[in-house]
Amino acid sequence: MPSSEKSLPKDMDRRDFLNVAAVGLTGIGVCGAAVPFIAQMNPSKDVAEQEKTEVDISSVQPGQTVKVVWRGQPVFIRNLTEQEITEANAVAMSDLRDPETLEQRTKAGKNNWLVTMALCTHLGCIPQGGNAGEPKGEYGGYICSCHGSAFDTAGRIRRGPAPTNLTVPPYRFISPSVISIG
Repeated sequence: MPSSEKSLPKDMDRRDFLNVAAVGLTGIGVCGAAVPFIAQMNPSKDVAEQEKTEVDISSVQPGQTVKVVWRGQPVFIRNLTEQEITEANAVAMSDLRDPETLEQRTKAGKNNWLVTMALCTHLGCIPQGGNAGEPKGEYGGYICSCHGSAFDTAGRIRRGPAPTNLTVPPYRFISPSVISIG
């Protein structure tokens, strides 16, 4: 019997090793099967290409707004004049329904460039004022012809049913004259 007692721990060691190896190989197999399953959830190439839009702003003059498309939605890029910047900074925060300073809505050192979604936050209409000759409303920015919401040059709601300011999408300057939206 002494020899069988000595062999018992060896059998347990082998059994333990086989259990650990089986669980380990099963885990590796599950991970291997999960990788393609998770990878198929990534957006396709054509959708991924739409995530970012690069815009050359070198030809946009002060006081001018251009409209571009990002993810199938319109975006205003406005080159504010010094007067528009001064007027926007002079507005008391207590006069705003959705108080935000121009500095909060623009990038540091580039406060003359305002990038906003061109969709009224009331019901999603496209406000006027982005193109030359369109009415800009009493605050010189944008006016929604659907229900009369008026936005100032900083895209902040000043009058009408819109609950919030025009949304600022994620964007960054990739060079002094190119903005990447998204």
